[in-house]
Amino acid sequence: MKKISTLLFIGLVSLGLFGFSIPGFAHGYITSPGSRAYLGTSAAGNLNQNVGRAQWEPQSIEATKNTFIDGKIASAGVSGFEPLDEQTSNRWHKNMVNPGTLNITWNLTAQHRTSTWDYYITKPTWNPNQPLKFSDFELITKIDDKATVPPKTVNQTITLPQDRKGYNVILAVWNISDTTNAFYQVIDVNIQ
Repeated sequence: MKKISTLLFIGLVSLGLFGFSIPGFAHGYITSPGSRAYLGTSAAGNLNQNVGRAQWEPQSIEATKNTFIDGKIASAGVSGFEPLDEQTSNRWHKNMVNPGTLNITWNLTAQHRTSTWDYYITKPTWNPNQPLKFSDFELITKIDDKATVPPKTVNQTITLPQDRKGYNVILAVWNISDTTNAFYQVIDVNIQ
């Protein structure tokens, strides 16, 4: 019995040391145009208020790939980031952008092999005063990184549909190649 207890103890300690540390080394967030999470940090001037954990760690919105939970799109269902899911037409600071090409800059606090970067935008029929649902979005860009390790600063260009004007939300997903996880960011934009 003592041998079983010792093995159980060693197993639990190992799980604590290694089992939960793997996802902790790969993080990233969008600085330009500023994501909803990033704009809640002091580095971005706290343009968004009451953002939960995003105030200190905008890079930590990490969940299993394809975690598109209706009403929890912005937080990916991650505990402590729920305030990011609040949705009204005037809740969030909006980045002024033009239709056509848009440059996106990610800041990676740790790099990780990447499968794809996926970008979605709200459909013309979405309601900005309702919680975000995945059915509100359409894929506009997919960039295949073929399991390469990106630099700490990633610059990409996406194309916004010409028929979008006014307030829209961009959902950006960084899919990690060698884990089951992805990082999620939403960007509130006002398309001129």
